[in-house]
Amino acid sequence: MTPRIRHPYLDHPGPIAFAHRGGAADGLENTVRQFRCAVEAGYRYIETDVHTTRDGRVVAFHDATLDRVTDGAGRIADLPWQEVRQARVAGEEPLPLFEELLETFPGVRWNVDVKAEAALLPFLDLVGRTDSWDRICVGSFSEARVVRAQRLAGPRLATSYGTRGVLNLRLRSWGLPAAVRRSAVAAQVPEIQSGIQVVDRRFLLAAHARGLQVHVWTVNDPEGMHRLLDLGVDGIMTDHIDTLRKVMEDRGVWV
Repeated sequence: MTPRIRHPYLDHPGPIAFAHRGGAADGLENTVRQFRCAVEAGYRYIETDVHTTRDGRVVAFHDATLDRVTDGAGRIADLPWQEVRQARVAGEEPLPLFEELLETFPGVRWNVDVKAEAALLPFLDLVGRTDSWDRICVGSFSEARVVRAQRLAGPRLATSYGTRGVLNLRLRSWGLPAAVRRSAVAAQVPEIQSGIQVVDRRFLLAAHARGLQVHVWTVNDPEGMHRLLDLGVDGIMTDHIDTLRKVMEDRGVWV
């Protein structure tokens, strides 16, 4: 049984379809152009990442450096925004400020991986200034970072578990003692990690018993999507936005 809605961010009928980095398979991840493609395809939940520039601007971008996917180079944290804004993803599209995304796509809810500790306070300040609390869920591999975000923002901010929280929930699902943070609203997890099955019936039951939704990343094959939806997961994140939409349409759960 899907848990009751504990935060407005999760107020959505049926399983949630997340466009991972807007649909990273198209090669223009974390750009306004790619986010617009996802929105035009019907996505209302988009996953992205944030870093801050040297002068404190909050940028939607996955890597700590520009080198992998842009024609620029260097660590974002070491560069001013005026320099970062010159870089082009795949040589074509500029990096967006997160504030720009909030303004450009007012109907979108954002699942945000805060990639660096230095980005947390500027990001929370931006969410507060724009009063976007109902549109944001913060995640991170660092449990300490999401706990800090929750303590700073309080219950108005939705958060998922970090790595430690997921591990503890997995242990609890096996009947082993482990502390489980109650302030999170979701466990956002891979189906399998380091050869260990994370998502199964017991994990879902343990999460749902604690009022947590389970969102699985990053699922790109239709067979895996069907299997997880059959299991009863509450959301799927994908790079292949057309594939996930078709799977959900075929099942009658695309909203």
